[in-house]
Amino acid sequence: MLAGNPGSSKYTESDSSRSRQSTSTGDGDEDEQDEPSSNQNSETVDELSTFRAQWKKELKSSPEHQSVFKREQSAATDAVPETIEDQARALFLKGIQHEQDGKLYEAVKFYRRAVQLVPDIETHLYEATKTKAAPLEVNLEALTLEEDAAEDEAADATEEEEDDLLLRFQRILLRDQAVCHADLPQSAVHISSLPMEIVLYILKWVVSSELDVRLLDLSCSAVCRGFYLAARDPEIWRLVCVRVWGVNCGGLSNFESWRQMYIQRPHIYFHGCYISKTTYIRHGENSFQDQFYRPWHLVEYFRYLRFFPEGLVLMLTTPEDPPVSLKELKHRNPRNSTVLRGHYRLHDDHVTIVLKREPEKGSGTNNKIRNKRRGDALWNEPSEQTFHLELQIGSHRSHRHVQLHWQGYSVITHRGATESSTSFDLISGRFPPFHFSRVKSYTAESENILQ
Repeated sequence: MLAGNPGSSKYTESDSSRSRQSTSTGDGDEDEQDEPSSNQNSETVDELSTFRAQWKKELKSSPEHQSVFKREQSAATDAVPETIEDQARALFLKGIQHEQDGKLYEAVKFYRRAVQLVPDIETHLYEATKTKAAPLEVNLEALTLEEDAAEDEAADATEEEEDDLLLRFQRILLRDQAVCHADLPQSAVHISSLPMEIVLYILKWVVSSELDVRLLDLSCSAVCRGFYLAARDPEIWRLVCVRVWGVNCGGLSNFESWRQMYIQRPHIYFHGCYISKTTYIRHGENSFQDQFYRPWHLVEYFRYLRFFPEGLVLMLTTPEDPPVSLKELKHRNPRNSTVLRGHYRLHDDHVTIVLKREPEKGSGTNNKIRNKRRGDALWNEPSEQTFHLELQIGSHRSHRHVQLHWQGYSVITHRGATESSTSFDLISGRFPPFHFSRVKSYTAESENILQ
């Protein structure tokens, strides 16, 4: 408008110059009138600036502004992946989005780039989505179980049976009505769904007819509270005691439970082997070339004893080390002819063993032919040997009933109608005690249930 009317612009410039002259040359009244207007303008500017500052402050402190700011920050952090796996995940998700939109060619590009960074990125994404999609009921159930356990512990602290762990676990089992609870979500049926009767039946197979009590008392009872109670079932321990002592088992007159009877009463173990190592020095023969040279020989051999619950015992004397010899005693009917078979009886803390060595097949006929040629009448029949051993059960340090000490040892030899007996002097050096050693291969399989 000003550019289209130059005359008016000149007029206004002249008027403005006159007004400036009038203000500069005017009276004092006009100056006094202008001063209040300038003060009012400055006050309005100050009010506007304070209002704007307060308005910006309120906007920044509002929750909507904070949420927007957080979204912008999260978007900025998401836009820049920190690791290679994050980059591969972002590329794979873009490929999924393009595939859903129908852009298969672009989706293949993103898939290929993601797989080049992390070959199993699809598996990682599946596991991440699976953990996120897990039902909240499991977590809530775990939280309720923890709260209930804390309440039970607080309540039990005021009761007299606080120290009795068995009673505390029994109360918890009666409340939960379950042997145990699954730690992680499973698609298959968990063992906690089984009733206590089935669990006890399984534990009888664990003990089996070989009486592997160590696996029951140490391994199974350490699983959880439910298995701790099942491993201390009185019926299982009663069957174990009956198998160990037979008719001499008796009752619970001197013991609080069947398990306490098994622990405190002397007995033998069946899930391993008793080993005795004997070492002595024997004089050698003189040399023909040097009469002053007389060698000494260090003799070393092992005795092995393995017991079975039905009263059978195997004995092997050999110079071979345990890793080689223990497999010869795995079965009740050994293939090695040097293994002696016999029976044992348990009386208090003493074990009486009778072993018999049968003559080799065919040796009688060969001896008869040889003896007829020689005219020797004393060796017409093959010899049979019977070994009588008496051992005492002892403990070693903190381990109960793990040693067998020699109390008597004799050999009876039958040759035809004659019989000879030999008793050995039990010198501690020549007859060291047996020490029990667990052999896992003996109880690796369960053939029969504990009955």
